[in-house]
Amino acid sequence: MLSMLNELRRPGRRVLVWGVVASALLTGLVWLLGQRLHGVALLPDQGASWYYWKLPDPTFWTRASAWVGYAAHQLVSWGLIYYAQTRIRRYTTGLHRVNVIALAANGGFIALHALQTQVFYDGLAQDVSIFSSQGSVVLLLVVVLLMENRRRGLVLTWSAPISAQVVDLARRYHGYLFSWAAIYTFWYHPMESSSGHLIGFFYMFLLLVQSSLMFTRSHTNRWWTLTLELLVAVHGTLVAVMNSGPNGMWPMFFFGFVAIFVLTQMHGVGLSAAVRWWIGGTFVVAALAVYSWRGIGKIDEVVRIPLIEYLLVGVLALLIWAGVRLARLGRS
Repeated sequence: MLSMLNELRRPGRRVLVWGVVASALLTGLVWLLGQRLHGVALLPDQGASWYYWKLPDPTFWTRASAWVGYAAHQLVSWGLIYYAQTRIRRYTTGLHRVNVIALAANGGFIALHALQTQVFYDGLAQDVSIFSSQGSVVLLLVVVLLMENRRRGLVLTWSAPISAQVVDLARRYHGYLFSWAAIYTFWYHPMESSSGHLIGFFYMFLLLVQSSLMFTRSHTNRWWTLTLELLVAVHGTLVAVMNSGPNGMWPMFFFGFVAIFVLTQMHGVGLSAAVRWWIGGTFVVAALAVYSWRGIGKIDEVVRIPLIEYLLVGVLALLIWAGVRLARLGRS
């Protein structure tokens, strides 16, 4: 914790502090504006695959307002990433002009989505599956595991045999994918004020800040990127508690994502071996304590999320490798 605070005290890291503050203020604004949406009539909840916050009778304009806003936001973001990759290509402590433009653009599109929600309400959820939104964030997390494989390993510092070419390709183009994951998820939801929405929007605002800071040292700050990875555990756990109560599936999300932290993520920020052993031991004791209450037969829940993510790392690495091979064959 002390090293993280020291990192954030550096001049180049202050933008991260301001980014967190701005994200919190924007989340508060979402809550405030959301009070005006309580009168919107919605259909009854129809189960896990049903997204509750969408209009019963959408129109052309409710749909178009969401899709046009999303498309504009996405294209502007990709354009700025392309500009940075082709014109900047060097990391600095402070902000480049393109970072200021990106922060302003994201702020403008956040305001546009707030206005669009107030006037038309619907997000992209009216036309696409709820699993597409969840899957986009999972894909983002999986790509991070792949990119960091050489630096911190995949499991307990062991690095998976993924070729350098695959990792380099993921690093080169990850900005476009991460931008899509954040912006697609952001426009998927109307800017509602439920607890789950507020937690999710706060997370999305932080990801948009991260996307805006390309080619700055803040963008690669290891404590900052670790925090962004870990926040999915907070979000997933809290939403599970809100949806199904204290006897629901929250332990699967909490211990599943924290297991990835223990197995992989904590090994990339310079923690001593003693601290890592202490964290790992605390995790095991906490999991045994919770599942002795929940039912020890359900303890397999702890490994479900890590297994899925690690399996997806392998699948993604194979797909990228196959794509590279096909591209070479096409050129030959």
